[in-house]
Amino acid sequence: MPTALRLFLITSLAMIAFAANSVLGRLGLVETDIGAGSFAFIRLLSGAVTLVIICALQSKTLAGSIRGGAALLTYAGFFSYAYIALSAGMGAIILFAMVQITMLGWGMIQGERLSGLQWAGFGLAIAALIWLVSPSLEAPPVWAAAAMALAGIGWGAYSILGRGVADPTAATGGNFIWATLLALPLFGVAYWIAPESLPPADGIALAIASGAITSGLGYVIWYQALKGLTSTRAGIAQLSVPALAAIGGVLFLAEPITWRFGLATSAILLGVALAVLTPSPVSRKSGR
Repeated sequence: MPTALRLFLITSLAMIAFAANSVLGRLGLVETDIGAGSFAFIRLLSGAVTLVIICALQSKTLAGSIRGGAALLTYAGFFSYAYIALSAGMGAIILFAMVQITMLGWGMIQGERLSGLQWAGFGLAIAALIWLVSPSLEAPPVWAAAAMALAGIGWGAYSILGRGVADPTAATGGNFIWATLLALPLFGVAYWIAPESLPPADGIALAIASGAITSGLGYVIWYQALKGLTSTRAGIAQLSVPALAAIGGVLFLAEPITWRFGLATSAILLGVALAVLTPSPVSRKSGR
């Protein structure tokens, strides 16, 4: 298979997997009786098992860190609770926007400079996100939007921690294990405060699919794609995830797409594209 075609196919598969996480999360938490804590824990556990098997088959030693596990747990936990009340598309755009805002913000803290066009895009994305979640008949519940924003910060932090790791698959496997171990006491407390019934078989199946397939295997596929993608192309590819999630919500959950959501999402994606894809000026730290 030609290299360019292979790269396109695996990149497309990774983006579909990321979008499918939102659809599977929404399906599990709305269409079945599984609790948010149970969904998150089963997702992490099944992802850990899948990645351990992949690493064993490839004779890789698990890596990762407790910080990576904590960031992954922050993402997975808040993601599940947010999807109790958010549509698939709404959740994906809040998550995606906050991931990019977190990574851009961290870059600025580390001394990276933004051009005027990048600042304009950054401001547009934040303003559109605020408008999307501001009180109105179409706005999502504030607590759910805040939970997904925290999930986005968690995934952004996880992405920052993962930059430059020697073996992303081994590191992700170890981080999933750390996240699962850290989740045990936290979800135990959550169950004590707000008890959940035993998860049903259909909810368990969706959580396993999210953890093992669209998370575990999805991340492995994405790391393979990244070997052939520039940062710009990787950024462009990720712009497709909220749109794919919204389409999945329409097809599998009959979720409507409102004018407010469409306009705000378009503005957010445009702003993020400007901020992420426009060349940066010289860094204060490097002087290059």
